[in-house]
Amino acid sequence: MAKSISAHRSNNPKDPFKAMAKTKVVKKPEKAAPLQIRLGEHGRYQIKCGLLAGEFVARAFPKPPATVRGLIAEARGETEALAIEALQSVLDTRERNRFDERRVDSLTNQAVPSTKEYAEALGQVALSAPQRATLAALSLAGTDGLTQIRMANAGGYKSQNSAKKSFLGAGRLIAAYLAAGETPSSAVSDAVGLAMLGYQAEHDNTNAAGNWILHPELREAVLNSL
Repeated sequence: MAKSISAHRSNNPKDPFKAMAKTKVVKKPEKAAPLQIRLGEHGRYQIKCGLLAGEFVARAFPKPPATVRGLIAEARGETEALAIEALQSVLDTRERNRFDERRVDSLTNQAVPSTKEYAEALGQVALSAPQRATLAALSLAGTDGLTQIRMANAGGYKSQNSAKKSFLGAGRLIAAYLAAGETPSSAVSDAVGLAMLGYQAEHDNTNAAGNWILHPELREAVLNSL
């Protein structure tokens, strides 16, 4: 009896390493090399360029510290230099087309940016809360505009002079942003800043100041942002 059991065991030996041999070794995928991105600038835009799927891609974004970080334009090239050069050409053409499409205001004789341009500027320039509140109130007022007293109340200013100074400062910031090339707001005059925002209407009474009125394109951009 013992012999038969021993024979049975010898005919069916168990290899303790057999199960381990069947275990499949899963290879971890190799980590892709990090994408090398080169940063640069062109006018008021920041440029980022890197190799993507075997092709260099250059993209333009608003310069920081922008409040809105959206893609402005994109171009591709066989080399990094060609991609950046192509993007710069796209941006320059974009700016020329924008200037060509601006209407000339009959009252100020100044070129007025489009609603899209104003919207971009409002998203990038560092306007204060009172300045934005004033622009919102003027936009809601429409073609009637606001007196200087109501402007001061809308922005929470202590005086009419403070409200006017802040309003013209907002105009200089927007004008500087939408100007060709890089122009500091300090180089923009109050007259140019006002013409960028709108105008002050004439009043029948020569002793009274007329209402402040925004361009319709700016009003639309402000109202769309509310």
